[in-house]
Amino acid sequence: MNGFALFDTTIGRCGIAWGERGVIVVQLPEGSESRTRARLLARCPQASETRPPADVQRAVDAMVALLTGKPSDLTDVELDLERVEPFDRRVYAIARAIKPGATLSYGEIASRLGDRTLARDVGQSLGRNPFPLVVPCHRVLAAGGKVGGFSANGGVTTKLRLLSIEGARTSDVPTLFDGNRDFGFALKPRRRSAR
Repeated sequence: MNGFALFDTTIGRCGIAWGERGVIVVQLPEGSESRTRARLLARCPQASETRPPADVQRAVDAMVALLTGKPSDLTDVELDLERVEPFDRRVYAIARAIKPGATLSYGEIASRLGDRTLARDVGQSLGRNPFPLVVPCHRVLAAGGKVGGFSANGGVTTKLRLLSIEGARTSDVPTLFDGNRDFGFALKPRRRSAR
């Protein structure tokens, strides 16, 4: 029997579905709890809402911790990869090895797969990722540190928020010196006194 549960995080209400072989789906927040539930059930329609077993609850706790900025290792979370294509499995295995605060590019993952020309295929694979956070597709960037795309609700804004929580730097993540664009204040130049 497959089960699912919704849980609160700093980015909103997420969802997780599991079966006998492990986690089937991780759902990032949609615009509302009902939309998050509906999106999760569209991907795992046979699941019933229930309390997670201990191993799934540990995964939930680790995701909640990660989203508060605490280092949290999700590499031990058991995933049900039965419906995942072999190429995607290879991409996800590389992505799972990226630590919080670190990033790789699509091209770097393609190189690790043995063919740098597969960068676009890597991006498409990560766009199909049914396990966001556990398979941290948000840690994979476009060339030159640019953010690239993100298929979750909120798109690139959500990706930047996840990277910011983890302390990762990209060329698109604002710094203290980027002024009021994202921080609500601007740094004012210091006046020099006349001597």
